[in-house]
Amino acid sequence: MTFWIITSALALVIAATLALVLLRTRDTAGPTAAFDMQVYRDQLKDVERDLDRGVIGAADANRVRTEISRRILAADTQMQASLPRAGQSSPFSLAMAVLIGVTLIGGSLMLYRSLGAPGYGDFGLDRRIELAETMHNSRPSQAEAEARRPDPASPPDVNSEYATLMERLRETVAERPDDLQGQVLLARNEAALGNFGAAAIAQSNVLRLKGESATPEDHAEYASLMIMAAGGYVSPEAEEVLERVLSRDPENGTARYYSGLMMAQTGRPDLAFRAWNSLLQDSPPDAPWVRPIRAQIEDIARRAGAEFMLPSQPGPSAADMAAANDMSEEDRREMIRGMVQGLSDRLATQGGTPSEWARLIGALGVLGENEQASAIYANAQEVFAGDDEALALIRQAATQAGVEP
Repeated sequence: MTFWIITSALALVIAATLALVLLRTRDTAGPTAAFDMQVYRDQLKDVERDLDRGVIGAADANRVRTEISRRILAADTQMQASLPRAGQSSPFSLAMAVLIGVTLIGGSLMLYRSLGAPGYGDFGLDRRIELAETMHNSRPSQAEAEARRPDPASPPDVNSEYATLMERLRETVAERPDDLQGQVLLARNEAALGNFGAAAIAQSNVLRLKGESATPEDHAEYASLMIMAAGGYVSPEAEEVLERVLSRDPENGTARYYSGLMMAQTGRPDLAFRAWNSLLQDSPPDAPWVRPIRAQIEDIARRAGAEFMLPSQPGPSAADMAAANDMSEEDRREMIRGMVQGLSDRLATQGGTPSEWARLIGALGVLGENEQASAIYANAQEVFAGDDEALALIRQAATQAGVEP
């Protein structure tokens, strides 16, 4: 608060000083003419005194009076002519003073809001790194993060046959916890239903059963499920899994992406930007982590103080467009359904931008899958809770798709 009081006072003083300079009348001729008139009046008095003492004659006195009176009239004319000019500049000066004041104060606040950090002190780099290290070491555990996470939205309706199969699968795995194939199926299907906590438990059993034969991808999948179960938060336990993955496979894209996310969450956007920029350059356009990186990296670069322009992403090739044009209506609809399913899976596991969630809701509406669109809309409301702009975009898409907001 003290900082804001001092800066506001300085801005007001500077603006007031500039305004006074502009509003000050610049009639230099007026004061000069008024001084001359006073001199001439004193000269008239001197003439009368000299005439009374007999120093000059009456004829000389009349001649001097006439000359002094002429000069008085000329000075008065000059002074009167200067007054309108000063008055004419007042409205313009006032407008300029107001404009300068608004620009100076408003522009300073907008610039600080964009480049500064309201509510925080001015920390040096060493202090910032120290605070980031403290944040990293004292962040919540996996269990705490899962406990704090709001209850997830109701899963999309599934047919009774699938629900029955899931219940049987859970019962079978509970009876045979050492059944590797059962644990793999349970982890995959629990994740598909959005039960990431249960999926992570099943995946941990997969790692237990595989032992040394577990691949880096198996461990990366476990870390990903842990992070999804914590609402996108990278806990210390998930970080340990990511470190194991990178120790065995330094180029693992999933681990590199989530390691960058952890750095961003613990006050090190500089390290996050380096990690994501490198991963973006190393990855093919269809890699699952490319879209979430592209959605966040510009903001991370700005927070890191780096000048960065997101490279353009190639679109479909001419061959792809030609193939789509040659498709039948049924095939084209099936292709759209596949794209929608891919987008849905990615948003469920990796997250995405508000426009991507809105696009998914709109596509489901076009396909006539209103129940699924409604479930996605409910999930999006939880993901972007508190972000009015994002919620407005998603609500508009839901309305257009025929989903009651």
